Amino acid sequence: MATIQILLLFTLIASFVNPTTSQPCNSYKFPNNLNYVTCKDLPKNNARDSSWIAWAINPNSKGMLGSQALIGYRKFDGSFKAYTSSITSYATILQESNISFPIFNLSGIYLNGSMMIFASLQLPKNVSMVNHVWQEGLVSDDGSFRSHALTGSNVQSFGTLDFKSGIVSQKIDGKLKSRTTLKNVHAILNAISWGTLMPIGVILARHLKSFEGLGSTWFHLHRACQSIALLIGTIGFGTGLYMGNHHQGLHNTPHRCVGITLMTLALVQVCVAFCLRPKNDHKYRILWNIFHLIVGYTTVVLAIWNVFKGFDILGGNFIWRNMYGAVIGCLVLVGLMLEVVTWIRLWKKNNKRTTQEIGL
Repeated sequence: MATIQILLLFTLIASFVNPTTSQPCNSYKFPNNLNYVTCKDLPKNNARDSSWIAWAINPNSKGMLGSQALIGYRKFDGSFKAYTSSITSYATILQESNISFPIFNLSGIYLNGSMMIFASLQLPKNVSMVNHVWQEGLVSDDGSFRSHALTGSNVQSFGTLDFKSGIVSQKIDGKLKSRTTLKNVHAILNAISWGTLMPIGVILARHLKSFEGLGSTWFHLHRACQSIALLIGTIGFGTGLYMGNHHQGLHNTPHRCVGITLMTLALVQVCVAFCLRPKNDHKYRILWNIFHLIVGYTTVVLAIWNVFKGFDILGGNFIWRNMYGAVIGCLVLVGLMLEVVTWIRLWKKNNKRTTQEIGL
């Protein structure tokens, strides 16, 4: 079996840590006057400050599971560590372990804003073309590795590598595109329904009923808003269950559990509202009101948290997370303003009533 000497293709990926030094692989001057017959740039992913980087050969498939990986990251003391890790689970934390093929002279450096890993690999006999994957993610303040993003280039960073010809190819199949589309649809539906319409419905119920002359308009608007939110949210919930059951690697336990809790609370709220709501003058109406408020506000708080959690899971471009944060910020501001108006109106109403009683 021949040992094939290669430079692991991290140079371009990691050079984006310092964009001013980024240059094509074939013109890059490697340290210690190292020269390579073939050097290819990988087409996807940009590493960032405080990142870990990974490159792997997958002997059996194109994806992450089963990959035999080389990991590198810069420690907080400035040193660089390179090691091997066998990916046996989507919940991996990239712990150090042996891989399934021989590897020699594994090392890595951090130089001028670039992270590089060097190694010699021994491939099986008559094997020159392999499936390979590469990834990057952030390192937390405690030194633990954060998961890589599940959108954009992070779900497109795989392909084939021919060591004889030096050809690096990549083809994004229809399944990957449909999975990415489904994730985006799931995020949008739930951000609109649970994360936006539900809070708006609560604001309508809380404040509009204090305005005289509206009658039951506030109630109809509240019910319509929450009904539309539940309808859209149910579809969003269904897409989440489908992805978790049919697409490996898309399961996130806290996000999923909160989603199931939200759906349960919403259905309980609907049943109690339509089937068990006593009349306004009933002696148990106060208990129903308390239950309705607790369940409603709990649902809204959990919904907002879960939407932000979902955006964190998707990672990648934070523009959608920031846009949603701006929407919630506006709703909070409107709610506070209406709260002030409501208390002022209530104070004036009580003051007027007191004045009339004294006059009588």
